[in-house]
Amino acid sequence: MSALGELETLVLLAILRLGGRTYGVPIRAEIEKRTGRSVARGAIYTALARLEKKDYLKSSMGSPTPTRGGKSKKFYSLNDTGLAALRTSTRAIDEMKTGLDIVLFGRR
Repeated sequence: MSALGELETLVLLAILRLGGRTYGVPIRAEIEKRTGRSVARGAIYTALARLEKKDYLKSSMGSPTPTRGGKSKKFYSLNDTGLAALRTSTRAIDEMKTGLDIVLFGRR
């Protein structure tokens, strides 16, 4: 299992928050809403492609829609490997920050 980068972690967390089957636009919006950071659309799709290549996501194509000029949306869901990678990554972060709340947040 390869390590997750920060954006990859945020993308996987956003997919979980959005109910598991979603596409790039809501993923980007969820990350921006929760972090307050602007994320380039291309960065989201690059991260999704990396995560799919690592076999952390499964994808499927939706039906073509007239509002998208007949194009289909690509939907993403976490698979078990992706969920395991996310657990490992978030546990590592939790362990590294244990005992540092006073420094990080000014409280215990």
